[in-house]
Amino acid sequence: MKRKTFLSVGECMIEMASLGGADFRLGFAGDTMNTAWYARACLPPESWNVAYFTRLGEDVYSSKMLAFFEENGIDTRLIDLHPSRRPGLYLIEIANGERSFTYWRDQSAAKTLADDRQILSAALDAADVLYFSGITVAILPEAGRANLLDEVSKARAAGKTVVFDPNLRPRLWSSVDEMRAVTMQAASAADILLPSFDDEAATFGDTDLDACADRYLAAGAQLVLVKNGGGPMLLAEPHGRHFTSAIERVQPVDTTGAGDSFNGGFLSALLTDGTPDEAIARGHAVSLQVIMHRGALLPMTELTL
Repeated sequence: MKRKTFLSVGECMIEMASLGGADFRLGFAGDTMNTAWYARACLPPESWNVAYFTRLGEDVYSSKMLAFFEENGIDTRLIDLHPSRRPGLYLIEIANGERSFTYWRDQSAAKTLADDRQILSAALDAADVLYFSGITVAILPEAGRANLLDEVSKARAAGKTVVFDPNLRPRLWSSVDEMRAVTMQAASAADILLPSFDDEAATFGDTDLDACADRYLAAGAQLVLVKNGGGPMLLAEPHGRHFTSAIERVQPVDTTGAGDSFNGGFLSALLTDGTPDEAIARGHAVSLQVIMHRGALLPMTELTL
């Protein structure tokens, strides 16, 4: 049986995670890469290939990043290289389990990932399931963003499953109005939406989880899971919806990658015929382990399903 391909599209960066004091640990992470990582950890390898699409450079850290992906079962064959740009970099500082970030990404190679329409189209065509985020579209210039959203829309029309996490980050946008408009344009190209209520309420003024779900269902989604920071979540479809109670909460060591890892676990169950409740339970099980670990990526060998 031919394996299906889960393709995550976006930016992976060099991550410097604080170990306390002046010590940092070098790694590689980024929201869509994090979700690909946990999808790979959770999806059965005999039936699912997990691939990443981005643009890297021809420098030593790009080479190390590619090797890291390959060593951990992430398919890199669709990744393109830029002759002069490099990966972006960010530092994580932790205070009481909550993280803050400092970024250096203005000349990131990933900003050009959608410049070549032919390469982009070929990458999306190779997938059965496409995953992208609000950060993916936020970092792109106007022309690249238009290319990506057009190609994603075509992929959905061709029968591929498209998943979008709005992952709203106002600092990446020129204005809140632009962020709102592009987010809804991206949402209209997706089958599955994975918004986070706190961010959505702050950006769109949603008064409750139902209002958030209603907005994305009206945009054309077939399934909306409104995440809620560990509280009750809402799973909504065009002809039904239900709330799911909060599952175990813990005092986190580091919340970096919490939502991304939830997405990876949730989607892995949903794509292998798990019920929505089973998918939510797996997402929680994965994210609870991740937030007890420093950095975005818990080694796959340490993850318990």
